[in-house]
Amino acid sequence: MTTPSGGARGAGKDAPVLRERRLHPVTPLRRAWAPVAVIAGWAVHDPDQAQRQLTRLTTTTLLAVLAAAVLGAALYGFLSWWSTHFAVTDTELRIRTGLVFRRTAHIRLERLQAVDVTQPLLARVAGVAKLKLDVVGADKKDELAYLGQEEARVLRAELLARAAGFAPETAHEVGEAPARQLLHVPAGVLAVSLLLTGATWATLAAALVVPPVLWFATHSVWTVLATALPLLGAAGASSVGRFVSEYDWTVGESPDGLRIDHGLLDRTHETVPPGRVQTVRVVEPLLWRRRGWVRVELDVAGSANSVLVPVAPREVAESVVARVLPGVNVPAGFAPSPRRAAWCVPFWWRGYGLAVTDTVFVARRGLLRRSVALVPHAKVQSVRLEQGPWQHRRGLADVHVDTGADKTVTARLRDASEAAELLYAQADRSLTGRREARPDRWMA
Repeated sequence: MTTPSGGARGAGKDAPVLRERRLHPVTPLRRAWAPVAVIAGWAVHDPDQAQRQLTRLTTTTLLAVLAAAVLGAALYGFLSWWSTHFAVTDTELRIRTGLVFRRTAHIRLERLQAVDVTQPLLARVAGVAKLKLDVVGADKKDELAYLGQEEARVLRAELLARAAGFAPETAHEVGEAPARQLLHVPAGVLAVSLLLTGATWATLAAALVVPPVLWFATHSVWTVLATALPLLGAAGASSVGRFVSEYDWTVGESPDGLRIDHGLLDRTHETVPPGRVQTVRVVEPLLWRRRGWVRVELDVAGSANSVLVPVAPREVAESVVARVLPGVNVPAGFAPSPRRAAWCVPFWWRGYGLAVTDTVFVARRGLLRRSVALVPHAKVQSVRLEQGPWQHRRGLADVHVDTGADKTVTARLRDASEAAELLYAQADRSLTGRREARPDRWMA
């Protein structure tokens, strides 16, 4: 269903009429939950008052109240859906929402860095999808929820084509760019990797040991439950939750970036935009090393994408990293911290290391869970040197590299003179890297 936009009506007789579209008709069912959530929040906030109010109501009155609540929620969902429109112009995507207070989001197409499609379980059953928009400089994602599956796919392809610079009259004909599969994580490999993750067993052990100790110490059921339930939830989130989220993980390469598809119940289709990756971390837990497995994580400016490869052999993972950072290889050798660093961090100082190549700044940390962070020189925003009193006494210092994703990579416990040289050398490399960096452009 389409309606003419108020902005187009005042543009003159010869101006093209901007056609606005509404979301999928099932959207009111989603938005009808808002009034119900408000009532539930009040009941949880003041349960005694809610119980007293309910006990005063007769059965007839209670049924009438429930009927009124259902009708009110349905009316709110319908009106909220009816008042929401979106339209694609030559330069922007407009999203107009609001029942009482109107809000219009103007999303510049050239500032789009990713368009993700997500399908929660119920949305998959209903045949609809949610479109999430990553915009440069935005704190949170704007979204269109919900659209039909085919409409979401077509609109995503059109937006990406517009962002790539295709003319408006031809963008809708471009279609979805083809993708070449780079990686697929089998369910069995994912399950074994989670079983070999120390965090899973640590939280599970804590959930089994801490509650009995608290029971003998306090004899309070509420204290035991208040401690055991969060620990069990953490253990489930680090194992079952990750398995459900990372199930059927597939990475494909396309002209608009690396496409990531995953999810057992909620299906997610994400895009890692080219040129927006600030940091790549190759993580190697202790129990994975015998199998040669690693995990690859990302810091992407303005995006929530954080995982590129949940588990894969090192050679395969590094080949995917090479697609994100062309021409970059993960260094095999690192310069360790001086032995006197043991006075600052006993034993664990052995896990720190540093490597600098022509293209990236690389810092290693960790013994049990080894992590190697790679920062392209062009993505470094600032470089800082820090030296605490104990480090000053031992002639050591830390060098911090800040990136555009508000993240910091640190080369810890370096020799003080080496750190000072590294500070100025890295500033020069970053300046040169930004000057020589190619522009971030899709479908080039």
